[in-house]
Amino acid sequence: MREMQLEHLAEMSVSGLRMLMESYGEDVWNYAYVITRNTHTADDVAQDVFIKAYQHYASFRGEASVKTWLLKIARNTALSYQRRAFLRKAVLLGERSPDEGLGGTASAPSSPSAESQYLEREAADELWRQVLKLPGKFRDPLVLSVHHQLSMDEISAITGLSPGTVKSRIHRAKKKLAAAWKGVNDHA
Repeated sequence: MREMQLEHLAEMSVSGLRMLMESYGEDVWNYAYVITRNTHTADDVAQDVFIKAYQHYASFRGEASVKTWLLKIARNTALSYQRRAFLRKAVLLGERSPDEGLGGTASAPSSPSAESQYLEREAADELWRQVLKLPGKFRDPLVLSVHHQLSMDEISAITGLSPGTVKSRIHRAKKKLAAAWKGVNDHA
């Protein structure tokens, strides 16, 4: 995907906002969902992210990529939603899982059978369930690294953690996932 350059925009236009949403909307929504674990809240967060980006485009200094900037806004917005939601009634996790699992599922050259497609989707759904069970301090860096393919420095900029801490948390998250995955498969 081509990286948008906000510094070339003298003024954020509606078409510029539309381009941002088309380029990064799915990434912003998926990250908001990982943090909030709720489709409706992820919708609200994603909408707020682009409103904030539109209102504050002038604050983008170009020190990070546009994607990193938007994901940082998404993280801060989602965490604010969670703090406010803590005071309200808790919402149960919906049945819907993110559209793509970590890294997605690759299709074989020949058409897979309906049964194998079902089993792959079930495995991806179970992996997402295990990812969503991880504590946020492990889940967030893992998703930013594996799903959004950000560098340690970009994740550090989004989370406010040092690159070493990011690397450590990703490693620990993968170990926790591997152990959880082994436990799921042992019970299957």
